[in-house]
Amino acid sequence: MEEVRVFPLSCVVQKYAWGKVGLDSEVAKLVVSGDPLAVIEEDKPYAELWMGAHPKGDAVIRDNRISQKTLGQWIEDHPGCLGSKVKDTFQGQLPFLFKVLSVNIALSIQAHPNRELAARLHTQFPEHYPDSNHKPEMAIALTPFEGLCGFRPVEEIGGFLKKVPEFHALVGNEAAEELQSIVGDPLRVPGALKKCFTRMMNCEKKVFVNQLNILVKRVSEEAAAGKDTTGSNGELLLRLHSQFPGDIGCFSIYFLNMVKLEPGEAMFLGANEPHAYLFGDCIECMACSDNTVRAGLTPKYIDVNTLCEMLSYTPAPASSKIFPVSRDPCDPFLFMYDPPVPDFTVMKIQVPASVKQYTVSPIDSASILLVVQGEATGASTAGLSEMSIKSGSVLFISASESVSVHITSPAGMLLFRACCLL
Repeated sequence: MEEVRVFPLSCVVQKYAWGKVGLDSEVAKLVVSGDPLAVIEEDKPYAELWMGAHPKGDAVIRDNRISQKTLGQWIEDHPGCLGSKVKDTFQGQLPFLFKVLSVNIALSIQAHPNRELAARLHTQFPEHYPDSNHKPEMAIALTPFEGLCGFRPVEEIGGFLKKVPEFHALVGNEAAEELQSIVGDPLRVPGALKKCFTRMMNCEKKVFVNQLNILVKRVSEEAAAGKDTTGSNGELLLRLHSQFPGDIGCFSIYFLNMVKLEPGEAMFLGANEPHAYLFGDCIECMACSDNTVRAGLTPKYIDVNTLCEMLSYTPAPASSKIFPVSRDPCDPFLFMYDPPVPDFTVMKIQVPASVKQYTVSPIDSASILLVVQGEATGASTAGLSEMSIKSGSVLFISASESVSVHITSPAGMLLFRACCLL
């Protein structure tokens, strides 16, 4: 019997507390659409859908012709499915983890280590850093999406130091003055920015809680009186304080860019880039790792010293954080999100209503295909039978396999495909 090389997956849902609740969550909507027998609890958060072979969320194979239960087991027994370059480069492992995220309350202020630091942290603190891999990641908005990402231009941070005395009090006069004195001297900016951020993050708890309470009281009174609070970033401050009262992370909004993505827009988070997702639904792809260094907006383990030492103190405007998407020259329906790391690439496939036949083309990499909108029947070159795919369906496609899609829904299809293009 010919080996099955394209098959559907049932993927793991993570119910972290920050997730959107019930069917407000894009994760929950996709799960119930892909599996009508799935039960969604209206009062539970549905934060992440994990599509891959990570040990904490290995996808289950939904094809009774295959003896292996999970994708990880199947790849272990059929490493050739990865494609020869991927198999050799990543030691027979699927190098990426593909996700859908539905964010209701802010995730922690965090950054991900590069490979060198990841290996060191894993050796020293394996209970906090579970593997030795780096974790670059990309978020592609499904709905309007908000996140903090990278340090603001120095002029913006300096503006907040002048307008927000409570923020200035945590940074201190010396560091604040040094930052404001080196505008226009790019070589000295990273050191001055590091000093300001580190002073704030290492502030005594009773000091920053007191300053935060004063700031929140002032901004709340200004907002109640109908005054403009944008000079204090008031709306975001009050929102984060309501979610994490008394948390030092509330002050990070004066250092980090607020990035707003429209559906289809993306941001790439390389090693050492400070960030925090705030609200919305997105596709996410990352290197297969679970290493995160946190320092605020979280009840989890925080590692302020490691974070302050590792960060990339390179200020840039929010607009520079939107990652460019390129249209494939040979396929008018294919858009590429190709980050500057080898571990993953994401493709968006937007097939219009006028097109009823589409081929998911063969590539020299295993890939995972998620259907976000639409319905179709799909057939692979190696498959002996057709499969029905619709919103919420997830397919594993072995290297060098194509899938012919006959679209049955009237409004076209939206698909995302994660792969590794070496």
